[in-house]
Order: sequence, then C-alpha cells, then structure tokens
Amino acid sequence: MRALLAKLILHTTARLPLPVAHLLGVVIGTGLILIPNRTRRIATINIHLCFPELSLSQQKRLVRQSLIEMAKTFTESGILWLGNSKRLEKMIKSVEGEEHIKRALEGGHGAIFISPHIGNWEVIGLYCSPRYPMISLYRPPRMEALDALIRRGRQRNGSKLAPITAQGIRALMQMLKSNGTTGILPDQDPRDHGGHFAPFFGIQANTMTLLSRLAHKSQAPTILTYAERLSWGRGFRLHFIPGPEVINGRDIDASVTAINALVEQAVRHLPAQYQWGYKRFKTRPEGEQPIY
Repeated sequence: MRALLAKLILHTTARLPLPVAHLLGVVIGTGLILIPNRTRRIATINIHLCFPELSLSQQKRLVRQSLIEMAKTFTESGILWLGNSKRLEKMIKSVEGEEHIKRALEGGHGAIFISPHIGNWEVIGLYCSPRYPMISLYRPPRMEALDALIRRGRQRNGSKLAPITAQGIRALMQMLKSNGTTGILPDQDPRDHGGHFAPFFGIQANTMTLLSRLAHKSQAPTILTYAERLSWGRGFRLHFIPGPEVINGRDIDASVTAINALVEQAVRHLPAQYQWGYKRFKTRPEGEQPIY
C-alpha cells in the first residue's frame, strides 16, 4: 500500500510545474515543523551540534528552513525521475566550474564527482550523464517496489549504476581507467563497512574510505559537485569545485579529513539545503555516548 501511494505521488508530482511542486514541499515541510517527528528531532540535534555559534532562535530557524527544503527534494523527485530530459535542461539556469571536469579528463584518469546530500543530488547525474561517460554506485531503496522506477529515472540519460559490491567497485575503476566519470555520495555513515573517523563540523564522523581508496588507486581528480535549488521554483544552479590533491594521497586519515572539509565548505554555503534529518553521527568512537 505504501509503495502504491509513493508511486501515485511521484507520477502526480511529475506533472506539476516546478514552482507548484515546491509549493507542495512548503506545505509538507510546514507539517514536519508543526508535528513532532523523528526527522525534526534529528535535524534539531545535528544543527545544534554543527552550529553552536548560532543563537537558539537562529538554530530553530535553520531547522525550519531545512525541513521545508527536504520536503522540496521529495516533491521534485517525480519531475526528475519521470520528466523528460528537455524539461530538466530548462530547469538548469547556470553551471559554475564545468571547465574543471574538462580539465580533469584531459589528464586521462577520469574524474570522481563528490556529491553530498545538498540541494538535489539527482540533478548532477542527470546533467552529467549525457555529456560524460558516467557510472555511479547505487543502493536499492528500502521500498523495493520503487527500485525499477528509480533505476529507469537515473539511467535514462545514459548513466550506469553499479551495486555496492566488489564487482560494482571494479566497474567504477574500469570507468575511470577508460577516462570516464563516477559519482559517490560521501556523507553517509558506512557503519561497519570500511569507515574511518574524521572531523565534520568539528565532530568525529564515521566516514567512508571507499572514495579515498578509489581516488588513490585511480589518481582521478576529485570534483565537489552539488545542485543548488533556486528560490521560487526557478530551477537549479550547478557547482563544480576541484578537490585538493591530498584526497588522492596514500594517507587515509588526511584524505577523509579533506573530503569532510570539502563537504563542510559546501554545506556552509547552503546550510538550509543540507539533509540534516540523517543520522550522520550515529556511529561513535569507542567509549563515546550515543548522540541520537
């Protein structure tokens, strides 16, 4: 029943103009603000931890803004997964730093997109895949019935998806060896699967080492990428920012620290558009008390 309802919502919102979809996001986000819920509680804890310099009223305002932006991510998903490519192109109003991709590919080692959960990360893959050979790691959604819909949406512009397995990682390496690109979401807690603690907003965060190992082995330049959601349903502004060379080094600690610093830089640019409702600090160093 939940899967059927989710599909109905996605197909319905896919037909909406983007400003109307965002207005619906404001309505849903306002509900998240007013009604006590898990997402609001987690966002409140994360923002309190990461922005201690803000007053309590400023923190509460940021929580409210982030819940509305999170809801917009949901209400625009139907448009991005089910809409046509021409419509997506019209929604992208400007692109900053794309020359860094072209410069990276001139080196012949491919490029790794570091794509944190800011704005709408789906836009990056849909924009880049028809322009550059691309493969991305893919974790099936918890709602299994949506798997085929999401796969079709993400692959319709030419992108390939690889499972989070040894075989999938080999596919990523092969793409980089052939001077293609790959995209990785760097700000998920890997739990017991290859994590390394490094500071994120001054807090030790369990951080994936896959990206660092891939960058070191391939020597592919890294590029921070995110799609900024513009106000009033105007569309998106894409950002491509070169990562520091230390990410490609042998020192895992230095690499993951640099990755988190890069992501933090982007989050500070658009704090309301970050996915604060995720338990980023769930895994703690040995001996530390749980945060959530």
